[in-house]
Amino acid sequence: MLVDLWAPWCGPCKQLSPILEKLAVQYAGRLKLVKVNVDQSPATQAAFGVQSIPTLVLLRDGQVVAQQAGAMPLGTLQRWIEPYLA
Repeated sequence: MLVDLWAPWCGPCKQLSPILEKLAVQYAGRLKLVKVNVDQSPATQAAFGVQSIPTLVLLRDGQVVAQQAGAMPLGTLQRWIEPYLA
Protein backbone atom coordinates (compact mmCIF):
# COMPACT_ATOMS: atom_id res chain seq x y z
CA MET A 1 0.00 0.00 0.00
CA LEU A 2 1.23 3.46 -0.88
CA VAL A 3 -0.01 6.22 1.43
CA ASP A 4 0.12 9.78 0.11
CA LEU A 5 0.04 12.32 2.93
CA TRP A 6 -0.98 15.61 1.35
CA ALA A 7 -2.98 18.84 1.80
CA PRO A 8 -5.13 20.78 -0.68
CA TRP A 9 -3.06 23.98 -0.20
CA CYS A 10 0.25 22.22 -0.96
CA GLY A 11 1.66 23.03 -4.43
CA PRO A 12 3.99 20.02 -4.68
CA CYS A 13 1.10 17.80 -3.55
CA LYS A 14 -0.97 19.08 -6.47
CA GLN A 15 1.90 18.32 -8.85
CA LEU A 16 2.30 14.80 -7.47
CA SER A 17 -1.40 13.85 -7.56
CA PRO A 18 -1.71 13.10 -11.32
CA ILE A 19 1.56 11.17 -11.20
CA LEU A 20 0.20 9.01 -8.39
CA GLU A 21 -3.01 8.44 -10.35
CA LYS A 22 -0.96 7.13 -13.30
CA LEU A 23 1.01 4.94 -10.92
CA ALA A 24 -2.17 3.51 -9.38
CA VAL A 25 -3.45 2.54 -12.83
CA GLN A 26 -0.11 1.08 -13.86
CA TYR A 27 0.19 -1.06 -10.72
CA ALA A 28 -3.51 -1.92 -10.34
CA GLY A 29 -3.84 -5.20 -8.47
CA ARG A 30 -0.29 -4.93 -7.11
CA LEU A 31 -0.37 -1.62 -5.25
CA LYS A 32 -3.17 0.20 -3.46
CA LEU A 33 -2.95 4.00 -3.29
CA VAL A 34 -4.44 5.72 -0.25
CA LYS A 35 -4.56 9.51 -0.03
CA VAL A 36 -4.65 11.08 3.43
CA ASN A 37 -5.40 14.78 3.81
CA VAL A 38 -3.23 15.78 6.77
CA ASP A 39 -5.52 18.72 7.58
CA GLN A 40 -8.38 16.25 8.15
CA SER A 41 -6.26 13.47 9.67
CA PRO A 42 -3.53 15.00 11.83
CA ALA A 43 -3.35 11.81 13.92
CA THR A 44 -2.31 9.82 10.84
CA GLN A 45 0.32 12.43 10.03
CA ALA A 46 1.64 12.17 13.58
CA ALA A 47 1.57 8.37 13.57
CA PHE A 48 3.94 8.32 10.59
CA GLY A 49 6.09 11.13 12.02
CA VAL A 50 5.49 13.26 8.93
CA GLN A 51 6.84 16.80 9.19
CA SER A 52 6.66 17.86 5.54
CA ILE A 53 4.29 17.12 2.70
CA PRO A 54 3.88 15.52 0.36
CA THR A 55 5.20 12.40 2.05
CA LEU A 56 4.78 8.94 0.60
CA VAL A 57 4.77 5.94 2.91
CA LEU A 58 5.06 2.45 1.49
CA LEU A 59 3.54 -0.28 3.67
CA ARG A 60 3.88 -4.04 3.38
CA ASP A 61 1.87 -6.26 5.72
CA GLY A 62 1.01 -3.17 7.77
CA GLN A 63 4.64 -2.21 8.35
CA VAL A 64 6.45 0.83 6.95
CA VAL A 65 9.09 -0.38 4.48
CA ALA A 66 9.94 2.99 2.94
CA GLN A 67 9.10 6.65 3.39
CA GLN A 68 9.92 9.56 1.08
CA ALA A 69 9.18 13.27 1.44
CA GLY A 70 8.73 15.53 -1.57
CA ALA A 71 7.31 15.25 -5.04
CA MET A 72 9.12 13.20 -7.66
CA PRO A 73 8.62 12.41 -11.34
CA LEU A 74 6.92 9.18 -12.42
CA GLY A 75 10.14 7.38 -13.38
CA THR A 76 11.80 8.15 -10.06
CA LEU A 77 8.71 7.06 -8.17
CA GLN A 78 8.59 3.79 -10.11
CA ARG A 79 12.23 3.07 -9.34
CA TRP A 80 11.59 3.86 -5.67
CA ILE A 81 8.68 1.42 -5.27
CA GLU A 82 9.70 -1.41 -7.62
CA PRO A 83 12.06 -3.17 -5.15
CA TYR A 84 9.20 -3.40 -2.65
CA LEU A 85 6.71 -4.92 -5.08
CA ALA A 86 8.74 -8.04 -5.85
